[in-house]
Amino acid sequence: MSGREASGELRVAVLGVGVMGAYHADALSRRVRGARVSVVSDFSPDRAAAVAGQVGARAVVDPLEAVSADDVDAVLVASPGSAHDAQVNACLDAGKPVLCEKPLTTDVGSAHAIVAKEAALGRQLVQVGFMRRFDDEYVALKKLITAGELGNPLLVHCTHRNPDVGRHFTSEFMIRDSVVHEVDVARFLLDEEIASVQVVAGLATGTAPPGTSDPMVVIFETAGGRVVTDEIFCRTGVAYEVRTEVVGERGSATIGLDQNLVVRSPGGRWGGQITPGFIERFGRAYDTELQRWVDAARRGTVDGPGAWDGYAAVAVCEAGVTAVRTGEKVAVRMQPRPVPRPEPATPLREPAGGPAGIAESGAGITAPDLEAAR
Repeated sequence: MSGREASGELRVAVLGVGVMGAYHADALSRRVRGARVSVVSDFSPDRAAAVAGQVGARAVVDPLEAVSADDVDAVLVASPGSAHDAQVNACLDAGKPVLCEKPLTTDVGSAHAIVAKEAALGRQLVQVGFMRRFDDEYVALKKLITAGELGNPLLVHCTHRNPDVGRHFTSEFMIRDSVVHEVDVARFLLDEEIASVQVVAGLATGTAPPGTSDPMVVIFETAGGRVVTDEIFCRTGVAYEVRTEVVGERGSATIGLDQNLVVRSPGGRWGGQITPGFIERFGRAYDTELQRWVDAARRGTVDGPGAWDGYAAVAVCEAGVTAVRTGEKVAVRMQPRPVPRPEPATPLREPAGGPAGIAESGAGITAPDLEAAR
């Protein structure tokens, strides 16, 4: 056993090192305690080698070889969504914890198959990268709702704006890649499933490609009759803006106002700086997510949104894509939730004195499916 192994560090393979994967590899190497990147894989060998060199890891061409490697205890999947099914399944076959960036998979059937496969194993290995659950503001909002400070929550209003995106961000891609975050936010805050999706597409901005409706308003209705609205506007030309307001029977609360430094200057002008991109806005949440995942993996468990949350998001987005195509309200169809086979978690490796970790970031961070499994 090497010195690093003896220290109890979680050895992580990072699959896919584009913007998100490279960020995670750097975070695991520099800011997250109790882990190190041991293997990097990417469809571009040159990019894999470059990132591997930066974090002191080795580069592997075949991602499935990386999953099964002896010097890998856990896997972070940041590859394109089309590769997630095979890679997450390989992690389940190897019995290794996996943090999979959204989407869990790109279709409902394969996503539910992962849920069923994990349930049959009897232990949770899959966590899905819905990082907003680890953001301080979302955690505070969740606490407020759970404590009953707003009374019964009736409405949720979301705004999701990007300064610019690539031309591949079609209306359907916007649902799967951007609105998916609000899908999870709604489920996280309200603790219930989404029952239907409707999309209202008005006049598109002049910078949108032909045939793309940008902006759109997406309307969710939950199983309990609550209404969630989401304005998705990917080409504002301004900045990265993400806001959420919850309206309850006894008050309302809003997060994401970017009220940091506000300057008043001659001529009566005043204002501040809006975050330019998602890393600046959610960088701390990403790092908290990684730390919590590492700590949980070393204990042999999961601490965050799980496979069921990933499946539910895919199911809602599939209904959303149908709503874009038809212009109609579309019911969300979900298969029954498999009952997990009970089996105690087995820690991978734990150093003397227990796992290193950070303070809990707030009640409600654990997904409802984890509570049901306990």
